[in-house]
Amino acid sequence: MRETLVLNASFEPLATVALRRAVVLVMQNKAVVEQAHGGLKVRAAHVELPVPQVIRLRRYVKVPFRQRAPWSRRGVLVRDRHRCAYCGRRATTVDHIVPRSHGGGDTWLNTVAACAADNHRKADRTPAEAGMRLLVRPFEPTPADALLLALNFRDGEGLPDWLRLPAPAA
Repeated sequence: MRETLVLNASFEPLATVALRRAVVLVMQNKAVVEQAHGGLKVRAAHVELPVPQVIRLRRYVKVPFRQRAPWSRRGVLVRDRHRCAYCGRRATTVDHIVPRSHGGGDTWLNTVAACAADNHRKADRTPAEAGMRLLVRPFEPTPADALLLALNFRDGEGLPDWLRLPAPAA
């Protein structure tokens, strides 16, 4: 099922919702479609609506400030684009750089996506102890970045110009 990015009335990313929920919000006049999937339509007896990719709420919703994106296994896989941090192949598991048995926790900076073979080979050791090298360095996404990554928008690809994040300074 397609995911749709929901923006607050002030264009801040709020959440992702299923296509069905996005259509309901638009039909109830609670949201407007800011960007649609090209050429795709949702059709009913008397209605034809573009399939929303990004919707914006008509009224501002006050939300508590979230300073950090919550950690999750799915979030780590999405952040790393389902690529193994050790070999670059398709990743299906999450590996703890410092194993939990050695005091490592479930944090953004201690976990990377890994293929089953490399996760098994590394076992209960650090990458240095296992003689393995990380191809990518783990990072902690902001809550807004986590939403965009979950929707497969990385580096602003596929986003309208008005929603793109500024490029990080080198």
